[in-house]
Amino acid sequence: MFHGLLPRRQLLAAAGLGLLGFSRSGFAPLARAAEDKPAKQRRHCVVLWMTGGPTQTDTFDMKPGHANGGEFREVETAAAGLKFSEHLPKLGKLANHLAVVRSLSTKEGDHGRGTYLMRTGHQPQGPIQYPGLGASLSKALGSEDDAVPQHVAIAPYRAFNPQAFGAGFLGPKYAPLTVGASDSLQPPMPGAMSYAEMKVDDLAPPSSVNKQELQDRLELWRALQTNFLANHPGPVPLAQNTVYQRAIKLMDSKAAEAFDLSQEKAVVRDAYGRGRFGQGCLMARRLIERGVSFVEVSLGDLGGNSIGWDTHLGNFAAVKSLSAELDNGWGTLMEELKDRGLLESTTILWMGEFGRTPKINPQGGRDHFPAAWSCVLAGGGIKGGQAFGKTSASGEEVEEGKVDVGDVLATLCTAVGIDPEAKNISDQGRPIKLAEGKGIKEILA
Repeated sequence: MFHGLLPRRQLLAAAGLGLLGFSRSGFAPLARAAEDKPAKQRRHCVVLWMTGGPTQTDTFDMKPGHANGGEFREVETAAAGLKFSEHLPKLGKLANHLAVVRSLSTKEGDHGRGTYLMRTGHQPQGPIQYPGLGASLSKALGSEDDAVPQHVAIAPYRAFNPQAFGAGFLGPKYAPLTVGASDSLQPPMPGAMSYAEMKVDDLAPPSSVNKQELQDRLELWRALQTNFLANHPGPVPLAQNTVYQRAIKLMDSKAAEAFDLSQEKAVVRDAYGRGRFGQGCLMARRLIERGVSFVEVSLGDLGGNSIGWDTHLGNFAAVKSLSAELDNGWGTLMEELKDRGLLESTTILWMGEFGRTPKINPQGGRDHFPAAWSCVLAGGGIKGGQAFGKTSASGEEVEEGKVDVGDVLATLCTAVGIDPEAKNISDQGRPIKLAEGKGIKEILA
């Protein structure tokens, strides 16, 4: 009865104020019809994205005794024969679950192009907009009936290449729910005792709108949407409708509680670390417990003029600080997943857009280096406690087991139980494999 009072766009804008603030108010009974599958019956993937390109020589492929070795000590871990940085003690204790790939060699040394390559498996060229890893895997692992979002990106820094973080030709239906994006450099956290704020905007109902008003707005939106879809069939309106319906479903489900970190005890939050990465890893654990298939947590923004691992100068002070954040967040995440019986069903991939030069530059930094670098896989489907591949004594060349990005992504797909040869059809009508490579059989469980 309201259709003639306001243009459709205005009505949708008004309805959206209530829609995006709608939570567990009881006005979306259909949203509760599909119950979440228990997390232990699902396979999950966590990508730990190191913005700026992490230095392998100061983390997982150290060169002690060589001029390129740097300031840090290489130490023993819980896995016999596997050594890495002294600044990763928690991960050292969990090394039996880690497989370090030391022979990754790629061809893109630019931040934007390297980001696109590692996140999609393809170079940024041609007419096809390839989907990011999270879109492809969440599509394969998730279910249409899930109340929880199946693709969540926590604290992404997307400025290097925004398209690398999207769903490409798969469309907005598979785009991530983003939490705490840091697309510009952030100021330091206020106060040493503060936790980084990590939340989904507009998840709580606005205080100015009561329950009856929320119900009225949703009913109005549904009426408008039903009429619009009937008169405008096609993939774009359908995708938009899907996004809104999933938002309603999330806001009326228990899954929304996963984003409220205040429910956790201080001792747990402190174990993860108070920064964005640590609190993001805690959120990842809470999301996995509720059945989310794919979660990404980024580590890369320290505030000021620093973009994370892009350590062209002052490498060692920056990497020491980054390593502490990484160790607390990643190490505690694995410990808690293990304690909850979820590590065997959760595969973790640690990587960035490229590595860094083994040779230290005159500014005490390391520069971009895609020729020979490292990534790490851990958890479910992975045979841990080992290093695959080998670089030279200087770290500047791969000597054994050279692999490309396609091989790493194929390994990840296999580990989470997905055929890397499976295809999606692009908007150009071309079949596109999930991964253009072969799994590394030596590290697959």
